[in-house]
Amino acid sequence: MSYQHQYIDGTRIHFPLGKVVCIGRNYAEHAKELDNPIPTEPLLFIKPSSCVVPLQDTFSIPTDRGAVHYEAEIAVLLGKSLSTRPSAEEVIDAISGFAPALDLTLRDVQSRLREKGLPWEIAKSFDGAAVIAPFVSAASFADLTDIPVRLTINGEVRQDGNSSLMLNPIVPMIQYMAGCFSLQAGDVILTGTPAGVGPLEVGADIVLELPGVSRFTSRVQ
Repeated sequence: MSYQHQYIDGTRIHFPLGKVVCIGRNYAEHAKELDNPIPTEPLLFIKPSSCVVPLQDTFSIPTDRGAVHYEAEIAVLLGKSLSTRPSAEEVIDAISGFAPALDLTLRDVQSRLREKGLPWEIAKSFDGAAVIAPFVSAASFADLTDIPVRLTINGEVRQDGNSSLMLNPIVPMIQYMAGCFSLQAGDVILTGTPAGVGPLEVGADIVLELPGVSRFTSRVQ
């Protein structure tokens, strides 16, 4: 069955999805490893749907724009729209599924732009910058504050995190996002990356998983 025709809670999921709403520095140890201050409020940015690709047997990264860093994250799929400031119950009801994902970053490009005080969308929103695995039903997780995520590269675990370590837990995070701009059915939330980010190389074999629930293998080309 192709990714384009998977059913999540009775809803057919198509590519491209909606916008991808991301939160930066949502794990304290990740902020520290990049020598960034821990935000005092959620740090949000948006990736367009054009940068999303499904995680398949292989996926591609740019090879002519400097270092490409991996950032494994828990992706949340919305099956219903949210606006203003929804209740926690409304947020939970709107969540359709969860998946492991890679938020890819052109780190050299981002660093140059940040040094100049410029926006860094081109470092985060290039084609293929959001690699998203197939979603599993939201019912797969009874406790949204205890969702694990793990990335293994060439047999070595590089990132091993859990939503319990998030500075902004999933439900309050989505409530905050919906208070900033409307969220629509089909939008994806990338919830931040745990410590352990680093460069991704062509030829690397990866395992991306929500341990105990979903596990996917792929190779970088």
